[in-house]
Amino acid sequence: MKKIIPLLFIIFSFSESFAQDISGQWNGVLKVPSSELRIVVNITKTEKGYASTMDSPDQGAKGIPIVKTTFENNVLRLDIAPQAGVVYEGKLNENKFTGKFTQNGQSLELNLAKGNVQILRPQEPKQPFPYYTEDVKFENRNDQVTLAGTLSLPKKDGHFPAVILISGSGAQNRDEEMLQHKPFLVLADYLTRKGIAVLRFDDRGFGESTGDFKSATTRDFAKDVQAGIDYLKTRKEINKKKIGLIGHSEGGVIAPIVAGNSKDIAFIVLMAGTGIRGDKLLLLQKELIERQMGVSEAEIKRGQDTYKEVYELITSSSAIDEKIKKDVKNVFESKLGLSDKIAEAYTAEITNPWIYDFLKLDPVPYLEKVKCPVLAINGSKDLQVPPEANLQNIEIALTKGGNKKVTIKTLPNLNHLFQECKTGSQFEYGAIEETISPIALEEISSWVLVQTK
Repeated sequence: MKKIIPLLFIIFSFSESFAQDISGQWNGVLKVPSSELRIVVNITKTEKGYASTMDSPDQGAKGIPIVKTTFENNVLRLDIAPQAGVVYEGKLNENKFTGKFTQNGQSLELNLAKGNVQILRPQEPKQPFPYYTEDVKFENRNDQVTLAGTLSLPKKDGHFPAVILISGSGAQNRDEEMLQHKPFLVLADYLTRKGIAVLRFDDRGFGESTGDFKSATTRDFAKDVQAGIDYLKTRKEINKKKIGLIGHSEGGVIAPIVAGNSKDIAFIVLMAGTGIRGDKLLLLQKELIERQMGVSEAEIKRGQDTYKEVYELITSSSAIDEKIKKDVKNVFESKLGLSDKIAEAYTAEITNPWIYDFLKLDPVPYLEKVKCPVLAINGSKDLQVPPEANLQNIEIALTKGGNKKVTIKTLPNLNHLFQECKTGSQFEYGAIEETISPIALEEISSWVLVQTK
């Protein structure tokens, strides 16, 4: 579950007077409690002064508009979200701004230096590959969606076991690309070199796939995966009795949905797939992330009380209508003291079709129906899908359903993306060079190879 409710809702950018040309890209590191967050400010010169946008690479945010940019007497001021008190002010000295980033009355040091930052991704495979790849398309005829992806085969001709990779929440391409990482490219490369065919595809409505992503739910994505299975069964290179699913995060919810209703699935791997109902998971995720960030216990409790009330409004409703939206907006305004516009933005985020479905989605009944072998893994420092409670729920559900072919593992020092990490914070994801730990890659591939003998 990669989706995290945004901390900032930021609008438009404009600029005022200037003394010297400071246009260009400025990079810095915001040191929040227990972690670091890279900040990029992109400044452009206009007829009236300067305009700017901000990127937060570690949160996957790019081109965030800044309301007002001023540069006077060597002091740069960025009014990022003035209505929420989010401001940066720094003084220029030897091509470096030294200053403070302020939000909600809290000031943190942020120094900005000019120039591009090179991101290293040493695990990303480069062509030519020692295996065969093919761009493919297949149809989900029920929903009239065309899925576009890549099929990797150990050799052009043969008869191979296969897996379908299922991405986590949010619109993702076939590489599950985020924060300049390509986890599914790395995983597909690793498995194909081991003799496993791999199908990975762009989410509906994203990349080269057709359809509407914004209106789709977890169950809709499950139908797209089933279409992928049907496609693999048409390929002469694929051993139809040895097709498996590997799902990451939300993909680890989708895999049991598909496997529980299909006799075509030989095995599934759940990479931080959830065994906890959506509303409970998001509350737990929010609490753990905020505590790791150093948010006060009083603020954590206020957030928990607020979102619990919001989630109860949503999960008790039969549909999202204007009354529900109004009730949710009122909770955000009264409990968190948000302005009308920000409360409206929070409400829109929390009442879209995907999250409405996800909040109500309980993975347990689907897990109980799964009869094929299952590998469920979590990183010990995963803050988005907490390992202890999650893996315990998955094991109980599978066992209750009579599945005796279950392997449950917690992998030490890995985060939600299965990277070696310090804290597990999402702010580390983009800063870490490693895309997937070799330990996780070997754990998955060795288990899959056993299932496909």
